[in-house]
Amino acid sequence: MSSKTDVQVQRITAIGLTVTNCVGVTRRRHRSLDFYTQALLFELVSDITVEGQDYSDLEGVPGAKIRIVTLRLGDELIKLMEYLNIQGKPIPNDSQSNDLWFQHLAIVVSDMDRAYAHLRSFHIEPISVSPQTIPPENEASGGVRAFKFKDPDGHDLELIWFPPDKGKDKWHQKNHHLFLGIDHSAIAISDTEQSLHFYRDLLGMQIDSRSLNWRATQSRLDNLAGAEVKITALRPVQDGVGIELLDYILPGKGRPIPSDWKICDIAHIQIELVVNNLEQLVDKLRRNGVQFVPSRIVQFSDRSFPYQQGCLVKDPDGHAILLIAEWALLN
Repeated sequence: MSSKTDVQVQRITAIGLTVTNCVGVTRRRHRSLDFYTQALLFELVSDITVEGQDYSDLEGVPGAKIRIVTLRLGDELIKLMEYLNIQGKPIPNDSQSNDLWFQHLAIVVSDMDRAYAHLRSFHIEPISVSPQTIPPENEASGGVRAFKFKDPDGHDLELIWFPPDKGKDKWHQKNHHLFLGIDHSAIAISDTEQSLHFYRDLLGMQIDSRSLNWRATQSRLDNLAGAEVKITALRPVQDGVGIELLDYILPGKGRPIPSDWKICDIAHIQIELVVNNLEQLVDKLRRNGVQFVPSRIVQFSDRSFPYQQGCLVKDPDGHAILLIAEWALLN
């Protein structure tokens, strides 16, 4: 059990996705903004443009000018990050769920059939054949329904519905909303124990559940023949959005994240984690050989910025983790 003095992640505040340029020169309509607000019913929170040395240093992209559109669904936030002055590489068209750059957001719905019908009225690229129901013999996930698809840029998303005996209490509260919020972000990994060392032992996240998903249901869900995946679900100490580790046993590990991919490339997704002592945690991560994007903790002096300190690191497989210290946690 963790004590209050432990240096650890407190919660996930947002998940940032790099997106392509706006569509239309005069109207400046944002293709991703339209998709998330209309197809998935997210609400717009803010639309800002940031530039300058501090933010460029934080993301490791010199001279970056970034439009950040923050959206809310239920209690959860995502950030659509558009690099206005840099053209990033697209996500490979042949990406599969076991490729190590795979990362999806699991969007909870109150009614899978209605949500699926609503989503299919928009132009989407499905991954799953149709919504799939996890077999009852799977103790951790039996009865859960899910459907995977891609957003306009090729980012992986999942609709998920929990039966009464599964999922957090908040997903079973009576309300009129069809799309409820974000339960977790799932990432493909190469080795469960290696990832647990990073997320559990170094960041202080806690194991919530473990399961093995396989057979025809998983193959239809992932559009991946013979899929067998070991899943480890992790939660921060303050609960909220979790991280799922997807360790594909069959058909085996996919391609690693290419070493030349940059933060401004469209495949980039970063999970924003609030930590209770950023400087101590960074020191701990350095001692354990963790990869840092900026070589320093970036300090922000403008209080209109959502956090005062930030440091972007990579997990063992190259997934981006933005560690932040909020203003309220600092003197």
